[in-house]
Amino acid sequence: MADPTPVLDDLRAESDELDRLVAELGPEQWTLPTPAPGWTVAHQIAHLAWTDRSSVLAATDQDAFSREVEKALTAPGDFVDNAAEEGAGKPSAQLLADWRSGRAALQDALRAARAGARFPWYGPPMSVASMATARLMETWAHGLDIADALGVVRTPTDRIRHIVHLGVCTRDFALGMHGLPVPFEEFRIELTGPSGELWIHGPEDADDRVTGTALDFCRLITQRAHRADLALTAVGPDADRWLDVAQAFAGPPGEGRTPTADMPKGDAPKGATE
Repeated sequence: MADPTPVLDDLRAESDELDRLVAELGPEQWTLPTPAPGWTVAHQIAHLAWTDRSSVLAATDQDAFSREVEKALTAPGDFVDNAAEEGAGKPSAQLLADWRSGRAALQDALRAARAGARFPWYGPPMSVASMATARLMETWAHGLDIADALGVVRTPTDRIRHIVHLGVCTRDFALGMHGLPVPFEEFRIELTGPSGELWIHGPEDADDRVTGTALDFCRLITQRAHRADLALTAVGPDADRWLDVAQAFAGPPGEGRTPTADMPKGDAPKGATE
């Protein structure tokens, strides 16, 4: 069983980097719109804070988490949007404090979990490593939205290797969510990480393969960019079909982002909030 410590360490580092980006924002910056329709910078952090708290509950009190799931699924409207809206209405200092305390509690809960533990979730149950990877994926993706709103370009790091792994593992899920056939064979995935290292998944003799940069692959599977704007190459019909629908997050397919060529001049890309 893989040691979850590396992904937990990288989750902490990713969260801390995003924290430094928002810690000194003024009131007007918290209300800046992000590429996710209807979501400001405050909504993005509120969503991360809410999901961290839900993750802590799933890891420490599964009965209470089940009750929260039932309540969320029967509430009017979209419970994800509702939670983000509620959190975004808090004073920024309180919102920031809530996010910090929640993510610290999650680190403690996951590091204290017994070996082999699995936790319930809104999708399939997750191990310690998979929950930490999902949190890193969301923190990174929502951090991109915040950076876009602030006009900041974040330097990618090799922490995204965990997001690449998640994207590869969710291939069948993504195809199934769109009612597409799931291939029996693995694909060959060859992606260049930010440090220049080549990250490889799948057999060398696979008929279908995907090549490109790890950064663009992560932007695709988190639906932070349209495939047409990314340097990814698919060889084989199944791999090509997958790149059109790839997603690393649980839940129904998002609307994705608009290709840059189709956007009115000066507009920011719009797309999924997950």
